[in-house]
Amino acid sequence: MKKLYFIFAIVILFGSCKEQRTYYLSPDTTPYEVHELTKDDVFSHNVEGPSFRNDTLFVVNYQKDGTVGYILPGGKCKLYKTLPEGSIGNSVKFDKDGNMYLADFAGHNILKINKSKEISIYCHNDAFNQPNDMDMSSKGWIYASDPDWTDSTGQVWLIKNEGESIRVADSMGTTNGITLSPDEKHLYVGESVQLKIWRFDVNEDGSLSNKKLFTTFQGYDLDGMHFGPKGNLFVCRYGKGEIVVFNPKGKQVKTIALNAKKCSNLVFGDPDGKTVFVTLQDKKGLEMFRIK
Repeated sequence: MKKLYFIFAIVILFGSCKEQRTYYLSPDTTPYEVHELTKDDVFSHNVEGPSFRNDTLFVVNYQKDGTVGYILPGGKCKLYKTLPEGSIGNSVKFDKDGNMYLADFAGHNILKINKSKEISIYCHNDAFNQPNDMDMSSKGWIYASDPDWTDSTGQVWLIKNEGESIRVADSMGTTNGITLSPDEKHLYVGESVQLKIWRFDVNEDGSLSNKKLFTTFQGYDLDGMHFGPKGNLFVCRYGKGEIVVFNPKGKQVKTIALNAKKCSNLVFGDPDGKTVFVTLQDKKGLEMFRIK
């Protein structure tokens, strides 16, 4: 009988620990109701990222360009790391070991910050325009969009290992937002100037094929995008101040109006993965909302 009481106590203990995990937004928050996470002007006009790891939200260009900050529940921001001179981060991703990777659009690199906060150049290629957005597969492979804003063209790179980059798509429009489907069988790439999102098949070796148009837009701009926990695609409409939601068939199913216009990227977080964090470049801060 004592053994059963002991087991019951362990269940209660671990169950209560799970309940006590901190949320940025309560699960009881009204779905799609937009809330301010940070005050205005906490980040630079290049606020981007963002990435969520171990219940902490990481965002680039905290206070000034060339930094990485992190935000705690309640909106308190702190400096995480200053990048090498001449580097400005954009997209942020973590591998399964907790190493951070940044698209350094000013230095034309993919940077790596290990768990000891040591910075190194993970990949450089003279053919990079300016690595912009990234996604990482479960194998640790990085897909990076690489726009040329002057010519309104772009390409996509695959980085499987340190120092090794393979161009897997070229002759595209201004490549920007990029994300893998939840099953990693498809890669979605947005073209900001051309206002199109393309879907590629992802082959076993990571190469891309069977390029198909997923959806098109009228007016404004496209930026970061990410799949939600139910398989819907959430897209930033930069300049319009909206997050547009598509089902897997490309049908628009929801629009969330934000309180600022220049939404640059988004990520899902909180313990249940149902809070959406959005970076806003005109606000120089972040907003957030819950989904169902």
